[in-house]
Amino acid sequence: MTAEGAGADEDPRAVLHAVSAAVLAVTRHLSMREVLQVIVRSAGQLLNARYAALGVPDESGSFAEFVAEGISDRQWEAIGPLPRQHGMLAAMLRDTRPTRVSDIRQDPRFEGWPDAHPVLKDFLGVPILDGDQVLGIIFLANKRQAQGGFSEADEELLTLFAGHAAIALINARLYERSRELTLVEERKRMARELHDAVTQKLFSLRLTAQSAAALLHSDTGRALTELDRVQRLAGEALAELRAVIVELRPAELARHGLVETLRKHVGLLDVLHPICLVFESEATCEIEPEVEIAVLRVAQEALHNALRHSGAGTVEVTLTTGDAGLVLQVRDDGKGFDPAIGATCGLGLASMADRAEAVGGRLRVTSAPGKGTAVHFVHPNDHLTGLPTTLT
Repeated sequence: MTAEGAGADEDPRAVLHAVSAAVLAVTRHLSMREVLQVIVRSAGQLLNARYAALGVPDESGSFAEFVAEGISDRQWEAIGPLPRQHGMLAAMLRDTRPTRVSDIRQDPRFEGWPDAHPVLKDFLGVPILDGDQVLGIIFLANKRQAQGGFSEADEELLTLFAGHAAIALINARLYERSRELTLVEERKRMARELHDAVTQKLFSLRLTAQSAAALLHSDTGRALTELDRVQRLAGEALAELRAVIVELRPAELARHGLVETLRKHVGLLDVLHPICLVFESEATCEIEPEVEIAVLRVAQEALHNALRHSGAGTVEVTLTTGDAGLVLQVRDDGKGFDPAIGATCGLGLASMADRAEAVGGRLRVTSAPGKGTAVHFVHPNDHLTGLPTTLT
């Protein structure tokens, strides 16, 4: 399928091929967020729409999630909060029949949009249904190269696609619930291992230290032997504890993946702090769990440092993939510091470097007084296990 899409008014075989390609693109994904994004992208390409969006309703009659194609991250930031209970989108939450209008601005349900919002004209909205339950609503606007906007055939085609999208959404929900149950069982297992291995090791460590203390004045030789054993037991306990911690992958990573977890974390900090925080990512990728954890922790530490010490007005977080591998960058426009001094000032630089090196990555911090600070974490691409599939 070309970037311009097929369109319902073309040759039936081309339309069938386009629908097949769109359905296959959706069903090959299992992560809920990925499924939502690919549904939106596929629907927009299928019907040659400039803008596409998908809203997932929540129990309060608003949108729990809302994803869009055709609008950049910076545009979203300028637009402001996600749509809730107003305008055409809210109308479709109440009335789940397909909606098709030639100019949304002339519809009585239209209530306007923020200044930064793109101008929409022709509009097509179709629900994704599981029986009577609305799983989501697909919104398309501004059909390219078409007089009069979306046709009745377009509406039928999007309704057909929405039926297949419903199956993909149900599968994604079942998959995520299965992962959550698996995660619970895995955490129980890790708790048992933590108790059986590390706790026992620490108990032995305590007894050995007590023995060394008792022998310190009466038998120095045996006391030194016991202290050597203390050191060995401490090293073993630390190694086992690290192994357990690595396996205890944060729940948000398991559910949402690295990109979405970082996006949510940066978004939360942006709400809580007067500093402007921005997150951008060119693509998602699958990496080994311990690397994923390291990237998240380095990002969190770098953000904590920037918020606490930099005095910045803006902090930008970017996650990219390329020939060099996976690259995390946390950059602020704050007061900066002398890296030679900062390394000894408790800014967490050593901790971030240790995390990076522990998983085979490297950390670089660039800063100067008055020049802001940038933290770069690069992990080689031999640990990338997959990149998202996009339609061409």
